Formats: sequence, C-alpha cells, structure tokens
Amino acid sequence: MNPSRWQVWLSAARPRTLPAAVAPVLVGSALAWRAEKFDERAALICLVFALLIQIGTNFANDYFDFRHGADTAERIGPRRAVAAGWVTPAAMQHAMWGVFGAAFLVGLALLAWGGWWLLGVGVACIACGIAYTGGPYPLGYHGLGDIFVFLFFGLVAVGTTFYVQAGTVTVAAVIAAVAIGALATNILVVNNYRDVETDRVAGKRTLVVRFGRHFARTQFALAHTIALTAPIFLAAHGVASLATLWLPLAALAAIAAGQYVMLKRAETPRDFLRLLSQAGLYLAAYAVVLSVWIALGK
Repeated sequence: MNPSRWQVWLSAARPRTLPAAVAPVLVGSALAWRAEKFDERAALICLVFALLIQIGTNFANDYFDFRHGADTAERIGPRRAVAAGWVTPAAMQHAMWGVFGAAFLVGLALLAWGGWWLLGVGVACIACGIAYTGGPYPLGYHGLGDIFVFLFFGLVAVGTTFYVQAGTVTVAAVIAAVAIGALATNILVVNNYRDVETDRVAGKRTLVVRFGRHFARTQFALAHTIALTAPIFLAAHGVASLATLWLPLAALAAIAAGQYVMLKRAETPRDFLRLLSQAGLYLAAYAVVLSVWIALGK
C-alpha cells in the first residue's frame, strides 16, 4: 500500500533531521537572552529560515541522490520519494526550488536587523544546500558533507541567530556553535554509516566510505565529547555556573554512551531508524538543556 500524498511529502522533508535546524536558533537566542538582547521577531525569522533551508536541502538530497543512483532498492534506509516513484523528479525539483525560494524571501526580513551582508550568508546557505548533493562538485559525494553540516548548522546558524539580535559575535557564541555543529554532524554520521555499502557502489565518497566504520564511530564519539565539554568553556567565560549543570550533563553523557553502543551494534534498518531518531532527539534535548542553563545565567 502506497502512502498518501501528504505522507510522502512529510517523509521527504525528513522530520528526524529537523532538530538540526531548531537547535542552533534555540541556543543562539538563549545567548541573546542572557545578554539582554533577545528579539522574538528576529529569532522567529531565523527559525523559519533554518527550517526551510533544512527541508529544501532534504528535497535536493532526494532529487540529486536519485539522479546519481545513490538511492536504489539495495539501500537499507527509508524509501525516498523520487526513487520509490511516489514523486516525479520534476515535481521534487520544483518543490526544492519553491522551498529555497521561500527561505530566500523569509531571510530578506533579517536584513533589517543584520544589514545587507546577511544577503550573502543566505545565498551561501541555499547554494550549499543544493551543492550538498548537486552541482558539478557535490559536497556529500566528496566527503565534505560533514564540514557543510558543522559550518552551516553550527557556526553559521548559531552565530547568525545571536548576531541579528545582539549585533556582535562573542567567544561564548562560537563555543556553543561548535557544540551544536558537532552534534548535528552525528545525524549525518548515522545516515552515512547505514548507507556505506550503497554509497560506495554509487561513488558517493562520504567519510565513512573513505575511512571506514571505525573512523565513523570515533567521529561520533568525538562529537559527543566536544558537546559535553563545551559547557566547561562556557562557564569559564562567565556564561553560567557549571554547578547547576552537572546532573543533566551526566544524564546526557550516559545517553551519548548508549548511542555509541547502538551505532556499533546496529545492523538492521530498524536499528538505524531508531538511532537516527535518537540522534535528532539528543540534539534537541542538548539544545534545550544548554539553552535553559544559559538563559538562567549565574
């Protein structure tokens, strides 16, 4: 039984990846609140823009992976809309451009807060969203997908969200951005870890394909380590007292260790689907904990 039309498009939007768009805006806004510069309108615009960029990138990934032959019947992940025949390539391409166009229009509103240079940031976000799997040099096919995610869903997203509200970028904002970017890459690590065999056949040279699954597990653990130690550096910069964070930080560390074990043992599509969901939820939980801790201050 084929899914309904709305189920197809919801699946193509890949809701499990959307915490990567929400988390940086939440943390950047918490830092702005701590600095007494929070602006709910700017924060909302940043959130909508980030969600549209994420969804547009997912649509582009669906379309271009089909074009490159990366989504085949041998793929053990969820079926993709174009590869499954639920959506025509032309319809997915039109949807991709429609969502990116909407993101561009929404992003224009931020110029009132951050100035015209933000136009370049917005265009770069859209261009890299397409170039992730499309264009003459697809980033994801050359092992650069992780860098793209770290930069745009970490440094750029947190930094820009903070900047349009506070008018500056602080060391604390950079530290928080590194933590969020690291965890956002873990969603990609799980996805690429699952698809390593079909990606290799399709010529998609992700880091897992290039360096193997042991490297991917090390990268996964390192990202968690970076995120869990980031509050120590934030506390050192006077953002908040670390004494109030030890208990939730310990809980997050335990969950992170459990996810590492899950990644090491994952074999079936169900295993990877569960872990992918948990990686997204972990990013969301981490962002909430970090944001509350920052907002409450010393």
